[in-house]
Amino acid sequence: MLGTDIAIDLGTSSIKFYLDGKGIVLREPAVVAVNLDTDTVVATGREAYHMIGRTSDRIQVTYPLFNGVISDFDLARHLITHYLREISGSKVFMPRVVVSVPCEITEVEKRAVVDAISSSNVRKICLIEEPVAAAMGAGIDISAPHGSLVIDIGGGTTDMAVLSLSGISIASSIKTAGNEFDECIIKYVRRKYNLIIGKRMAEEAKIAIGCVYPRRDPLVYRVKGRNAMTGLPQWADITSDEMLEAMIDPAVQIVNALQDLLERTPPELVGDVYEDGGVLTGGSAAIFGFPQLLSRKAKMPIRLAETPEDCVALGAGKAIRYIDEMDKKEYGALNPLSAAY
Repeated sequence: MLGTDIAIDLGTSSIKFYLDGKGIVLREPAVVAVNLDTDTVVATGREAYHMIGRTSDRIQVTYPLFNGVISDFDLARHLITHYLREISGSKVFMPRVVVSVPCEITEVEKRAVVDAISSSNVRKICLIEEPVAAAMGAGIDISAPHGSLVIDIGGGTTDMAVLSLSGISIASSIKTAGNEFDECIIKYVRRKYNLIIGKRMAEEAKIAIGCVYPRRDPLVYRVKGRNAMTGLPQWADITSDEMLEAMIDPAVQIVNALQDLLERTPPELVGDVYEDGGVLTGGSAAIFGFPQLLSRKAKMPIRLAETPEDCVALGAGKAIRYIDEMDKKEYGALNPLSAAY
């Protein structure tokens, strides 16, 4: 186990660890529960996720990452260190790490990611941009002089890029993704049914019947919460057509971002993209109807990757073999990793 290289998909909603030679070994929600009285962490991951909306005033449950970047440095460092120790089972563990980052983050935000990981006995840290990792995880050959479109819809950000020769030709990153869909569902249910529901209930409804394209057979889901007028418990049965109404605004923002990206793409690469189509990855890409909506609006085929939620972690894992080549600068050496620290 000593010196085994690791890839980390550091997502807003979940964190995944890939061990070289073993695949994805850990998937956990990127959530931390803190005791406000003692300022200590009481739970992480799935255990903390089950506390959301159900804590006393002494316990605060937070996501250390917001919109794809670290918003609480200390908690993010605790989260990463906790799981690295869980994977290694020892403290004498000096791996090299590949970590995914959104494609349009600042140098300061990159540095925060590096600093959060470097405190965990790590030899070397390499960054890979999420669209590059997602494309590799989806099985696309990005090393060819050929345009490939990938759209990665995660929890905090939607990253999309046209890739060629192991790098990004043109990219776009917007803060509209899974969390935005949850917020829209909460607002819609409040407006239509006078019912206040929590983030977890909204997320469960989104997973169960959420859609961004009309379903042939409508589905129904019961949401439970509190009546905004009386303060008493209440429930409502909402249909997939109502979910479509609630979720269509953020979906249209993603469509507009894609159209804008294609407008800015060099003509030769656009020709390749229209011929091959695009690939949809990320946890929120599994929402019903996304491939159909994007295909129709972009007027080109767009398919869903086989395991969309795992593509970034798998791609970052495939990029581990390029760590040794980061220092090689000879002619012809193309590397999907963007930086090393």
